[in-house]
Amino acid sequence: MATKQKLIDSARRLIQMRGYNGFSYADVAEEVRVRKASIHHHFPAKSDLALAVVEQSRALILEQTAALAAGNFDPEAQLRMYTGYREKCITDASAPFCVAGMLASELPTLPDDLGKSVRAHFVDLSNWLEIVLTRGAQMGRYHLQGSARQEAESFMAMVYGAMLTARAYGDPKVFAAIVANGLKRLASSAAPKAARTR
Repeated sequence: MATKQKLIDSARRLIQMRGYNGFSYADVAEEVRVRKASIHHHFPAKSDLALAVVEQSRALILEQTAALAAGNFDPEAQLRMYTGYREKCITDASAPFCVAGMLASELPTLPDDLGKSVRAHFVDLSNWLEIVLTRGAQMGRYHLQGSARQEAESFMAMVYGAMLTARAYGDPKVFAAIVANGLKRLASSAAPKAARTR
């Protein structure tokens, strides 16, 4: 793996554990086993390194969104893939909290360019969820109480709230329980509509 990617991966782990204000180039240098000068060669400022972490996450979301728009998909499988990934990361401690979520909690103290990227991450994720929920409603899997955008924002808030609650209790099972209840509520809300069409 190239040094640049190792630096990004290290920064991601450190942000997930400590936040932006809780890590330094010295921490990254020690973990990757390079001199601080090497980090500055790739990322002149700490905000540049953090920005690369967020932009890499955004690129993945945008790639998934484009794939959804290109063909058929199972909305329930998509939501379970998303929440299942987060559950695995919390359980095995490989990514105990979403990097964008950690950075969002520090927005007032972040450099402007990094703050804009963090906000854009949430917009990207909301757009992806909106597509999934819209498709689910069209298939009769979900009956949305509000607009697809509102439902997407609510689902996103539920997932991030579940991550925070699991961290507060120190118990990954809390995340799984909250998300399972949210998915069940979303699916069961379609039942009355389905019953009326029989």
